[in-house]
Amino acid sequence: MRSSLVSNAIVLVLAFSLCPVVHPQQPTREETRPRRAQALKQPATTVLEQPWKTPSTQPVISLDTTRNEPAGSEPLIRIALATDARTGSISSNGKLMNSTATGTTFTALEATRVRVEPRLLSPLAASANESYGVAIDSGLSRSEAEQKLRELKNATDEDARLIYDSQTTTWGLAINKSASREEAEALIERLSDAGFDASLVPPKVSPQSETRASNEALTSGNLRLISKPSLPTREVVAFGPSSTRLFSSSAPVVFTSEEEAKTPVRYNDRPYRGRIEVFTNTRGTLTVVNVLGLEDYVRGVVANELSPGSYPALDALKAQAIAARTYALRNRGQFSARGFDLLPTTRSQVYRGLTSENPLSTRAVDETRGMIATYNGEPINALYTSTCGGRTEDSENIFNQPVAYLRGRECALEIQQTLASFTLQTTRELPDVREEKHVSLTRELALLRLQGFSLASRVSDSWLESEAPVSEVRSWLASVARLSRQMAPAVTEEVNRPGPFATALSSAVYGESRADVLLNSADVEYFLAIRDAADVPINNRADVSVLVRDGYLSVYPDATLRPRQPLSRARALHAIARILEARALLQLQKGTARPGRAGELILRARRGKDQTIRVSSDAFLFRQIGDGMYPVRSVVLVGGESVVFHTAITGEVDYLEVRPAPNGAAAERFSPFTNWSTEISLGQLQRRLARATRGIGPLTDLRVVGRGTSRRVTDLEVIGTNGTAHIRNGRIRSALGLREQLFVIDRRYDDDGRVSSFSFAGRGWGHGVGMCQVGAYGLAKQGLTYEQILKTYYTGIEITRLY
Repeated sequence: MRSSLVSNAIVLVLAFSLCPVVHPQQPTREETRPRRAQALKQPATTVLEQPWKTPSTQPVISLDTTRNEPAGSEPLIRIALATDARTGSISSNGKLMNSTATGTTFTALEATRVRVEPRLLSPLAASANESYGVAIDSGLSRSEAEQKLRELKNATDEDARLIYDSQTTTWGLAINKSASREEAEALIERLSDAGFDASLVPPKVSPQSETRASNEALTSGNLRLISKPSLPTREVVAFGPSSTRLFSSSAPVVFTSEEEAKTPVRYNDRPYRGRIEVFTNTRGTLTVVNVLGLEDYVRGVVANELSPGSYPALDALKAQAIAARTYALRNRGQFSARGFDLLPTTRSQVYRGLTSENPLSTRAVDETRGMIATYNGEPINALYTSTCGGRTEDSENIFNQPVAYLRGRECALEIQQTLASFTLQTTRELPDVREEKHVSLTRELALLRLQGFSLASRVSDSWLESEAPVSEVRSWLASVARLSRQMAPAVTEEVNRPGPFATALSSAVYGESRADVLLNSADVEYFLAIRDAADVPINNRADVSVLVRDGYLSVYPDATLRPRQPLSRARALHAIARILEARALLQLQKGTARPGRAGELILRARRGKDQTIRVSSDAFLFRQIGDGMYPVRSVVLVGGESVVFHTAITGEVDYLEVRPAPNGAAAERFSPFTNWSTEISLGQLQRRLARATRGIGPLTDLRVVGRGTSRRVTDLEVIGTNGTAHIRNGRIRSALGLREQLFVIDRRYDDDGRVSSFSFAGRGWGHGVGMCQVGAYGLAKQGLTYEQILKTYYTGIEITRLY
């Protein structure tokens, strides 16, 4: 009998040695929206994490002593690779080893690959008889818990009560009803949509199953009980080749490789640093946990949260590494009741193991080893979002709770610094042009000057309006012929009149009058639709008709050409510049700019490295303003601008025109989700909002009632035929199914004047709180260090080295 009791106690110790430590942080709501700033083929994703306040009784930056981790050492972290697996394979290219229970003594296995499966030793209790609860928040003061209770009652119709944790001397909330597991999980999802962090409370174990021996055994080690013990009901079974049974264990099984660094252990053929732990959970399926050092974990996170391929800025990756490390440390133990710390998905942070690591992101992790972000000496809840839309938001406007370091911030440098580093300047004097009709001509004159045309040193309105002298026209046409590689045309003293000018210009460009060959008389009369067509000489009619048709030879506002009058310089030069540009004879190049540097144009390369070209100090600079291209003394290149440029024989840019980037100048402008739009039909929107707006009848309209500091919608009124409902804060984005809640609304109406669909034009991707990941890249490109980047987004923090 004594032997039997001892055996039972040992079995109990093994069965419950998987139980990890309970931390004051609570499980966070699952994030189904993108946060990671990955390559464009992998949309960015967003942590949607409730910013939990650490209790004032928690030691400042201390590791979990119940895990036997001394202060100043790198902590271990437990990442759930699977939480409901029916089977899985564990393998290694080297010698595979395993251990049970303590995981300190390993035994070599003969097989290099094993298959693991769960097995029940006794039937699990029927779920229909189990009664689950739902807890909300923990680690709060009483006043904070009371405030949270008021927020819950305002936002939902759920009845809740305050609960007190005597072990931590802190407060939380619990829903005043129990339900089946499915009902409780559905309630957690609804509460999560409302911005509350809810967790499942499992059924209580009957007192008859408790034993003093198992209690003492479990609490004497470095784990604390999270539930009452009972006799083992499940185990892990390992099979080798040909389904040979190797062993079984009621305790967790830990797998490693004899040489972890050279031949890492693999789960389902994906290699992971550290070790793999497998146990059968309360649902009778497998939980697979990667147990590894925090630094190794962060290596597998950074490359997946901020793609080094798409955003290769070392300081941005360092900022991401510190944020990921801080987030992991702050939220470690989040899922302790289920035997692990964090998930490898957007619900925690995206982690894909060894093969996802990148040399540049690994360098960022190594060079920031042990560094975390702290506020008042405590690790912050380092939330981050993929693309913030130009501004981040105050935490309480998304997650219902104010946090001092999660304040809305501009995603940019200080205003006076924002554009300075991207500015190119010229010493060239601007044209003395005031008339609107001559503005576009200043660009054409600059291009002609670069091609050696004889023009005034500084043009003016009066010079352009003046009659074009025959000598100047003759010189210009000779230059045209030179560029076109034709013989200079023979001209008369009437070459400055529209008819002879058109024929001479055609000859200088093409070598002959193409219009006379390709058009018949009917064509000529059809295209020459000007009021004074009869005044055009017969020998020039075909050439004039083509130049008028193609817009090279402009007509007056009264639809006349005035063929008997000499051309002004403006009209003659306009015709020459237009036809030369159309024939690609001005040697212009096009491209898309990268962020510029003083005196340099950096072009986006299709492959390989970006192209950098020096810009001449007296280059012609033009910028599109509205619909026009205007001469300017300086231009700003933040990246993404369409540019047209010309290079001199020295290789320098001597002409540059810039069309502004569509995504503006915010630091997150490099994201493909900086601007977006989507249209949702009335029926689709009705279905999306059904859960959040019960009882209001068919949807008729939406109205924005409130906006946050970043202009995100914080209060959306949903109008139905039977009443109205309000969706507030972080629920808005998920309820509408949009990328962000930084948007404006347009409506389409049917023939009866009723709304048929809603168009949402917005910015950003994610919840918009904390660090903007693509914005971090933009700030790094502007020269900010990782510390400056983090302090841009997290108010009042310090960077602290933990180990």
